Amino acid sequence: MTAEQAKKFKYWQYRTIIATMIGYALFYFVRKNFSFAIPGLGAEYGISNTSFGLIMTIVGLIYGLSRFVNGLIADRMNGRWHMAIGLFLCAIASIAFGFVPTMLGADWTYIPAGLVTGFGVLLVLNNIFQGSGFPPCARLLTHWIPPHELATKMSVWNTSHSIGASLLAILCGYIMSNMGSDLSADQQVLATIRRNLIELNPTLEENAMQLDVMVHNAATNVGAWKWCFWIPAAIALLGVIGLVVALRDTPKSVGLPEMEGTHTKVEDNSSSAEYRAFLREKVFRNPVIWTLAFANFFVYVVRFAVLDWGPKFLQEARGLSLSDAGWSVATFEIFGIIGMLVAGWATDKWFKGRAHRTCVFCMLGAAVFMGIFYMLPASAPMSALIIVLAMAGFFIYGPQALIGIAAANQATKSAAATANGVTGIFGYLSVFVSGLGVGAMVDWINHNHEGQGWDAVFIMMIGMAVIGMLIFLAMWKVKATGYDEEKAA
Repeated sequence: MTAEQAKKFKYWQYRTIIATMIGYALFYFVRKNFSFAIPGLGAEYGISNTSFGLIMTIVGLIYGLSRFVNGLIADRMNGRWHMAIGLFLCAIASIAFGFVPTMLGADWTYIPAGLVTGFGVLLVLNNIFQGSGFPPCARLLTHWIPPHELATKMSVWNTSHSIGASLLAILCGYIMSNMGSDLSADQQVLATIRRNLIELNPTLEENAMQLDVMVHNAATNVGAWKWCFWIPAAIALLGVIGLVVALRDTPKSVGLPEMEGTHTKVEDNSSSAEYRAFLREKVFRNPVIWTLAFANFFVYVVRFAVLDWGPKFLQEARGLSLSDAGWSVATFEIFGIIGMLVAGWATDKWFKGRAHRTCVFCMLGAAVFMGIFYMLPASAPMSALIIVLAMAGFFIYGPQALIGIAAANQATKSAAATANGVTGIFGYLSVFVSGLGVGAMVDWINHNHEGQGWDAVFIMMIGMAVIGMLIFLAMWKVKATGYDEEKAA
């Protein structure tokens, strides 16, 4: 590249990173909002936790499958339009979610049997569209960031999901506390909400004061949950316009040459037969990609087990209040972001792009700190619990980011999205263990072995981290990338 071309390339590189970070954060605005609407839906319609859990398990699997399919599409489609259209469809599904009770004629005297089904169908559709979030980003970033910088810069990019989830939490927390209709003077509404809350949690009858507060809060903000879908969706629609304006697909689309050292056997105009052969070589018959995918399963078991069950575990097994447990898990997430950035920097600085080597030490660190947490006595101060759990998060989030980076480098820019689709579906298959598996394990052990269920879960998580470390260790001698130039060198 000439000096002028290099300057122009750098401008478009940072523009692409920033635009995709904002765009992917907005995908979380119309994905994670369901979690914040659950209390309102339960209070107003009496939807059980079992129903919510089943829906979340199904949509998690659907999302993993959608990421795989969209990975196949992304490597052959303009990333700018792929991402923008996907976000637009997610926003439309989110808007429609808020109208489901109205469309089915639900009111305080009639709750249709198909209400949960209606919610479930829209959540499934939303997660089908959600699969078009990360794959086009994987394509775009590997076209604009050279392999020797990918770990550092993509780790920075990977903070977008945490940023999106954090901003959404603040927004939806405000919505659920300040919006909706005040029907606290309507005795029928109060009676219905009280009945629903008691059916969902019979122990509330033993604490009349807590029950009264919950009933009053729900009745004061009736329908607020709908705005948890409508307002984030409106923001996402603005983001769609931003993506169309800000993004371009590849350097060629703005008159620049491709990055040096990233030439592959196929280009965007390659024939279908030639490209399919390339995918078989770089992805489907590539043992490195499948090993990364297998390792991703164990990484996600540990990550999801802490995020999904952390508050309940800390409350029941360690005696923390729900508020303190929430802050503990939030600290886990914050330290995870820091760990993600450090792992990306270390990969490029010390391991010359070999992300799998960094992951060996990350999984070892995660296992060590979870082991320390498990051995802390019940009398340990809360600050010690939070610090040790936070350090476990610091280490586990490195592999969560680096596996996608390693897969992209191994498959090259021409198949990065497909490779991430393969590793992604293995990650989300982990919900069978981290979700249903953990819940069943705790219930069975608590009923048969005097309440030792959470101890068994933590031993299982330590074992999963060790297995993940050994899988990464088996890849120690693997090259940093799959580009032909490196192999020739």
